[in-house]
Amino acid sequence: MRTWDLSADVVVVGYGGAGVVAALAAREAGADVLAIDRYLGGGATALSGGIVYAGGGTWVQRAAGIDDDVENMLAYLEAEVGDAVSPTTLRRFCEESPALIDWLSAHGVPFEPSVCPYKTSYPTDDYYLYYSGSENSGGYRELAKPRQRGHRAHGPGVSGKALFGPLAESAARRGVRVRTGSRATRLVVEDGQVTGVEAVTIDGAPAAVRRRFAVLARISAKPGVYHPGLRRAVESLLARIERKHGRPVRIQARSGVVLTTGGFIANQAMVAQHAPAYPWSQGLPLGTAGDDGSGITMAQDIGAASGKMAAMSTWRFIAPPSALFGSIAVNRLGQRMIDESRYGAALGAAIATSPGNRAWLLVDAELEAEARTQIGPQSVWFQRMQTERLWRIGRVSGRTVEEVATRAGIDPVALRDTVDAHNRAIEHNLPDPLGKPDDIRRPIRTGPFVLLDISFTARLTYPMPMLTLGGLLVDEDTGAVRAESGGVVPGLFAAGRAAVGVCSNSYVSGLSLADCVFSGRRAGAHSVQPAPRS
Repeated sequence: MRTWDLSADVVVVGYGGAGVVAALAAREAGADVLAIDRYLGGGATALSGGIVYAGGGTWVQRAAGIDDDVENMLAYLEAEVGDAVSPTTLRRFCEESPALIDWLSAHGVPFEPSVCPYKTSYPTDDYYLYYSGSENSGGYRELAKPRQRGHRAHGPGVSGKALFGPLAESAARRGVRVRTGSRATRLVVEDGQVTGVEAVTIDGAPAAVRRRFAVLARISAKPGVYHPGLRRAVESLLARIERKHGRPVRIQARSGVVLTTGGFIANQAMVAQHAPAYPWSQGLPLGTAGDDGSGITMAQDIGAASGKMAAMSTWRFIAPPSALFGSIAVNRLGQRMIDESRYGAALGAAIATSPGNRAWLLVDAELEAEARTQIGPQSVWFQRMQTERLWRIGRVSGRTVEEVATRAGIDPVALRDTVDAHNRAIEHNLPDPLGKPDDIRRPIRTGPFVLLDISFTARLTYPMPMLTLGGLLVDEDTGAVRAESGGVVPGLFAAGRAAVGVCSNSYVSGLSLADCVFSGRRAGAHSVQPAPRS
């Protein structure tokens, strides 16, 4: 057998949010750490909004005057995520939440206790703490006191880089070694234990080649999210560089390998295999080209177990403007679908199961006027672009409910009945049948009426972001990857979206990044000593 080209105590495969956290945790435990990344590092985390879902009384919440506690946070998440993880693990996630924010802050991640005064999908640069889930929507208010837990890393625009950047800088200062342009191809197993990885790297290629690779990788990342054709073309060029300049290497992990390679939303064949009935082709694959499931399949090849592989999250956000929470969402049968104040993933799930994946928001003249005044002050640039597109292109109007329904291809009699029932419930102080809180409900009665098309369609200017939530099954105390045959795979750990975690049933903003930190710290710390054999 060929000798090792590189070695470390812990080898981290994939250097996004979970990867950098796992590397830091292993380094803090005294390990020599080497991380490899197929591209430049950052992964989907650097492209994200930089939201960390945290509560239970974080320093940010306390500074903002938000009184939260562990039991309150737990009560909400028990209803939101169900059995994604065990009750013990979910409680630990909540109990450790304040310390998680402390840990991130200690590594330089900036947070700010400025509370957003309205409900939104993502706040403007004026606010960095907000309701990032369904905490103040119908049904959840009765279970737990609504509290703001979306901790946005402080930075202009989308804040993913403001989260990943300081962590990467902290890891570099602490001696974590990183090899970019290095694609893992196989796990090395010796005597039943994972002892390293095989990879292809361009690390030794000429400087000009590596610079070109870096430029192409950046194009593939953010622009490639919104233009799949561009990403495919760029990936072809990157693959050509790898074929010409890549060299195979074997990297020894004396203690453990941690897989933090993300999910598989960039692998259409894999998504179709595990979620064949889901209208995934109409969504926007949210992540990098590295989210191709390769880490999951490498582990499966050596007997690792996986779970919740059919779980998908697709988001249809209707706010800003926040006034649109007062609209009613209907399908083509004219029926209401959901409490419209719910988080965008809940609305996305409702559209995914509606006839033909079609849906509209019904708005009357008063609500439209109010909503239009909010677009500017409540929106960042991409939200404004999407909202303007919805109002200009995705709208059908009519003087009456029946007229607008007919023009949109919705059953006019059924829509009239839906609107009348909605208005009667408000007039007679009856509970909303779908649970929308009274302070958000608005009667729909003043013409002209507008139907805004929020259906599943592949639209660049009004996309439906989509990601996978399943992955490798792990021991929830250590992060060790579980084996199909029982027990764990010795020497192998996983974290982030490569593994089943807190958000693998139901996603709200910040829950995936929080799970990346939670599971990354767990896997990194325990990988310093090899997992016991079963």
